[in-house]
Amino acid sequence: MDTDKRINFGIVGLGTAGSALVQPVLKNKNFRMAGAADLDEQTLARFKADFPEASVFTSAEAIAEAQGIDALFISTPTQFHTGHVLAAIANGKHVVTEKPIATNLEDADLMIEAADKAQVTLMVGHSFGYETPIKAMREVVKNGELGPLRMMHNWYFTDWMYRPRNPEELDTTLGGGVTFRQGSHQFDIIRLLGGGLVRSVRAMTAKFDNSRPAEGAHTVFLEFEDGAAATAVYNGYDRFRSAELGYNVGEGGLPFNLDKYGSARSALRNAGPDNELELKKNVRYGGTSSRNWSNIPDSHPFYGLTIVSCENGDIRQSPDGLLIYSEEEKKEIVIPKGISGRDHILTELKAAMVDNIPPLHDGRWGKANLEVCLAALESSNKRKEIYLNHQKMVQD
Repeated sequence: MDTDKRINFGIVGLGTAGSALVQPVLKNKNFRMAGAADLDEQTLARFKADFPEASVFTSAEAIAEAQGIDALFISTPTQFHTGHVLAAIANGKHVVTEKPIATNLEDADLMIEAADKAQVTLMVGHSFGYETPIKAMREVVKNGELGPLRMMHNWYFTDWMYRPRNPEELDTTLGGGVTFRQGSHQFDIIRLLGGGLVRSVRAMTAKFDNSRPAEGAHTVFLEFEDGAAATAVYNGYDRFRSAELGYNVGEGGLPFNLDKYGSARSALRNAGPDNELELKKNVRYGGTSSRNWSNIPDSHPFYGLTIVSCENGDIRQSPDGLLIYSEEEKKEIVIPKGISGRDHILTELKAAMVDNIPPLHDGRWGKANLEVCLAALESSNKRKEIYLNHQKMVQD
């Protein structure tokens, strides 16, 4: 494409994920907000009021066929990713899709093959794996100053299960539950830090609340081909929260108070089951409980406690960057703030589209991440170790 031309960008699905990408598009000089598609007319109207020059559509297929849009972000429910991505690719659009890429490996292959044939970019937006502190951790591991990598851990306790949910978000067969929806982030972070090549997975998932039928917690052990080990622990049941560790977690503007024990559970209980869909609607673009994505917090984004252990030292995230514990000293690396993982998604997309630099988070990376999600669920069900076959090495 013309390297002097701004990339006309469109968003399919104006829920939380789609809304979160609006501000990064606005502040990136290489992009222009060109359009959006959503089934909800009120949400579309709020978007149109904010962006009168942008086009709006009531279906993914319509925006895929539209002229004047170069790239699309697919942030529709997971079960629709395959159809919506394929429609975009068939019309020559470059694509970033929300995680997980699909609910099965066969659909991931269909998207990868279509993108290859059409010679367009296909990326998966595991946004927390793009975050600057995680990328900096990878650099410390890669440069070898602390010796060979031995262990990695990401542990996150949140209120995820009691935030307002659409039915598919609590249906594992449709890509719901924390192992698909949040494990995707954890496995992306861990695979990035570890070089990508996971050998096997042993996991136990859990459902603590019968009224929320999908997996709400998991403990996953990952072994890498080089012998490094990792754990991913997630609990979304709104009791202890990782925010209590003292971080300004940088999520900002959540509809429920991160610091108040059980606040999400209480809000959902007080609203009653018949009103959950209305609560969910309110967190969509411009809704009464939507996040203020223009408010940049004075800290780095924090996706749980991430600790990396090398042979001669440890690394963890701090509010200002990284803390490195070597045999000689404890030191902090200060990292500039204000650049989010979603900003890095757009940078990687532009590099792929304009500069022909292959993205790290391409379709095959997304497929490899999905393989870990599926293996965790299978391992828990069969209570056995699952060996992997579709992993992708980090190219950095």
